[in-house]
Amino acid sequence: MTLCLAILRSSSSEFLIWPVIGALAGVYLFYRGFRMLQRKRLIQDTPSSKIRSASMGLVELSGLATGPYTMIAPITQVPCYYHRSMAWQWQQRGKNSEWVKVADESMHVLFYLEDSTGRMLVDPQGAEMDIHRDFHEEYGNSLFSTTSEIPLNIVSFLSRHGVSTEKKLKIEEYCIKPKNALFVLGTLAENDSVEAGPMPLPSFSGGQFQIKGKVPGALAGVVARALKPLPGVVTFTQQEVVQLGNSSLRPKVGKADQAEVAAAMMKAGITNPAAWAAAGLAGAGVPVTVSVQGHTAAAATMAPETFDLHPKVVLRKGEHNPAFFISWRSQKEIVAALGWKSVAMIWGGPALTLLCVYILAGHFGWL
Repeated sequence: MTLCLAILRSSSSEFLIWPVIGALAGVYLFYRGFRMLQRKRLIQDTPSSKIRSASMGLVELSGLATGPYTMIAPITQVPCYYHRSMAWQWQQRGKNSEWVKVADESMHVLFYLEDSTGRMLVDPQGAEMDIHRDFHEEYGNSLFSTTSEIPLNIVSFLSRHGVSTEKKLKIEEYCIKPKNALFVLGTLAENDSVEAGPMPLPSFSGGQFQIKGKVPGALAGVVARALKPLPGVVTFTQQEVVQLGNSSLRPKVGKADQAEVAAAMMKAGITNPAAWAAAGLAGAGVPVTVSVQGHTAAAATMAPETFDLHPKVVLRKGEHNPAFFISWRSQKEIVAALGWKSVAMIWGGPALTLLCVYILAGHFGWL
């Protein structure tokens, strides 16, 4: 140890940044460890319920994901209720190269959790996700992989986010698919306005927020550029008027026109299945696939009349209790993982901080 201190005293001061970073990281690990311990105790203290007997407030439910509507994940191209698709690019940062996240897209449709006693509508907006990774691949100019081998659907995803394929890339995707077993910790609340529909919606975790608005087309780009530096997600869209015409004068919609009419209704914000049926779209159990702004949604992949599309209660993120967690692991697995991780961080964080402080003290001759 004495030799190490002598080397540190003689070294350049620029290397002192690492002990400082290590000391701060130790404090953060200590904080994270206690947060994980709180999560573990919350899960243990919240009783698990069956869907039929679940009471209002914070609940724990387990079951299979199901629902009448799905969307197509952009990377794996599988039907799903939720996807998070991400891309990293290998970029030069100063003297070093590192992975830089260049695309992060999360979308969802409302789905149901089903057990032996019934179904519960789940609004995943704002949930902390711990779900299975369905895709992980790297593409680059190496002996075994080149950017020319990138599938067209991934190229489309990258181009939508303005990402070039000339550099090394890493692609990942996480999905909630039909029949996936899920554990959900959330708030069961009265449903005032949520309704299951085919329109894919942007998903935001608890640490993100969104600013939405509609402005005239001439100002949309100006406003978006002005607010781009703000943290979070800023979304401004050009105002559009979509007219479907008088129903008494509208001719029958043939199969060739269904996708066009469905896209128009989705742009107008009309997701009520009754309105879709009135527009002459496909009936129960007949999928109508449309694409709006690069996102694909499927209407009526299961018979909508077998679901209560606007139930009286919904499982969501609570206003007074923000704990909302969706996982593909069982309750026991989650508690066990949180247990050893919290212990490691609570003990390891202070140890790392003390070691880094000791190194700094030795460098400045305080010992």
